[in-house]
Amino acid sequence: MAGAAPGEVWVVDLDGVVWLADQPIEGAAHAVERLRASGARVLFATNNASPTVEQFIDRLAKAAIEVQSDDLVTSALAAASMLDPGSTAVICADAGVSEALMHRGVQVVAEGPADSVVVGWTRFDFDRVATAAAAVRAGARLIGTNEDATYPTPQGLLPGAGAVLAAVATASQTTPEVAGKPHAPLASLIHQRVGKVSFVVGDRPSTDGALANRLQAKFALVRSGVTKSGKEPMTVHPDIDAPDFATLVDRVLGLP
Repeated sequence: MAGAAPGEVWVVDLDGVVWLADQPIEGAAHAVERLRASGARVLFATNNASPTVEQFIDRLAKAAIEVQSDDLVTSALAAASMLDPGSTAVICADAGVSEALMHRGVQVVAEGPADSVVVGWTRFDFDRVATAAAAVRAGARLIGTNEDATYPTPQGLLPGAGAVLAAVATASQTTPEVAGKPHAPLASLIHQRVGKVSFVVGDRPSTDGALANRLQAKFALVRSGVTKSGKEPMTVHPDIDAPDFATLVDRVLGLP
């Protein structure tokens, strides 16, 4: 495959591509370094809404990848973009969502009535689910940061934000709006940030692959996260399929 051209934009997932939980995936930092050296722009896009932007920057630094806030878009930011400044929201989520809503000018309230309920990944808490569902039943708009059923760790797959969202949606008998990959709110943030995208790199065809289609970009699947060989239906067939991010970049740019 021909090497990347200067000015290309690569949208790269984090969980399952750059790291598994707190464990960096071997070669990921070098892959980013090679892409940047080739003249490509690397934008990290994650459905993980739990950490704050600064926490993501610190985690990437520990993985030997230096970024600025403009190099990162999250499903928390996408969810916040769906809400009006000055509105109110109940959250069933972690600090990343609280931060994104604060910067948007949305007031977080402990319980309804509220304009919206925002659900992201958080450790399951029955009382928080009950409070969120009650607010939705009382008229709040239900927004999920993402609907990923699982997320990858070195020990295997754990329940993802989609599992928490399903609990609130079922209890409130409401179909949620979803902010993160592959949906329009996060795709819109990417387009605003970088314009045309060349590659979307990820470990999940149903989100990363579908996002690539939405952005009219090539989908590069890596097998270091959720999708092992034969483990997930190819809802979107990849343009490139590699065992990990480093191998992928080597194939696109050519070995040294």
